[in-house]
Amino acid sequence: MNVFDFDNTIYDGETLVDFIMYYIKHDPKIWKYIPKLLYIYFKDTLHLFTIDEAIKAYAGFLEGYYVKKIDTAQEDVQKFWDENQHKIKPWYDEVRQEDDIIVSGTTDFILDEIMKRMGIKNYVGSSIDNKTGKFKRLCFLENKVKIFNEVFPNSHIDNFYTDSMNDKAMMDIADHVFFVTGDKIEQIK
Repeated sequence: MNVFDFDNTIYDGETLVDFIMYYIKHDPKIWKYIPKLLYIYFKDTLHLFTIDEAIKAYAGFLEGYYVKKIDTAQEDVQKFWDENQHKIKPWYDEVRQEDDIIVSGTTDFILDEIMKRMGIKNYVGSSIDNKTGKFKRLCFLENKVKIFNEVFPNSHIDNFYTDSMNDKAMMDIADHVFFVTGDKIEQIK
């Protein structure tokens, strides 16, 4: 079976960053979080987070902003994907198989809509408690393997596609690994 990371692999960009940019354009209340979000973005981009640090860093934004938006979140997600679905990379359709699995750090409330639109049944992402804004599950770094094995027990990864060495733990359990840079795909294992 083929397993794929989502952000910068199948999707051309970071979903959470693009989702925040969507809110920046549509809701000025998010602007007070911009300095913190920029700090998180650069630290994440430079791979300077541990899992615990990532949970703590994102928690302030999620608990302060997301919980207040929960009533409109589903509608916002649909509008976000209306604007951003075109960023799904065309090469994915060429390799896609019915049993593909997407394993992503993106939150499930954002993934649910695009997976439905793409007809992908097997996926897992990070998960947030809608009442508190706290992470129930962070699908990041070595946690991806743990969560993958919990959700898809006894699954064997023939081919794993990713854009980041953050996915080293997933690479280690795959037979073959393909590194994605833009639309260029290079087998590295």
